Amino acid sequence: MDIWIYWVIAALVLFIIELFTTGFAVICLAVGALGGAVAALVGADVEIQFLAFAVVSILAIVGLRPVLKRLFFRKGDKVQTNVDALIGKRGVVCVDIERDDDNGRVMVDGLDWRAKSIDNEPLSKGTKVEIVERDSVILIVKKL
Repeated sequence: MDIWIYWVIAALVLFIIELFTTGFAVICLAVGALGGAVAALVGADVEIQFLAFAVVSILAIVGLRPVLKRLFFRKGDKVQTNVDALIGKRGVVCVDIERDDDNGRVMVDGLDWRAKSIDNEPLSKGTKVEIVERDSVILIVKKL
């Protein structure tokens, strides 16, 4: 078997390994292996093939990896979780919310949460509210 086939097999294995990682470093090595395969196809010595592998891998790490990271890991697209995911949602008061009292409760998405009114306004059971912020695990709500 020609040596370029081994380079292509190495590139395919590295591409498959990249599917199980998240840093886009292994894919750069796979691109480097393709560079080694091209060098082998044009009849270069083994030393030149490894040099092509190294140079193309480094170029891919410097040039390709930042582009891939920008495309797939955008800043600001963070997923809100836990209590933060409730901000902006609507719920229903299930235990009266009184002034200066954080014993009120709100039902949001089938879950019962402690709640306070944003303007300290009493809210009676059954009132529809929107979650506007949070204070620890206490929801701050406003009447709809």
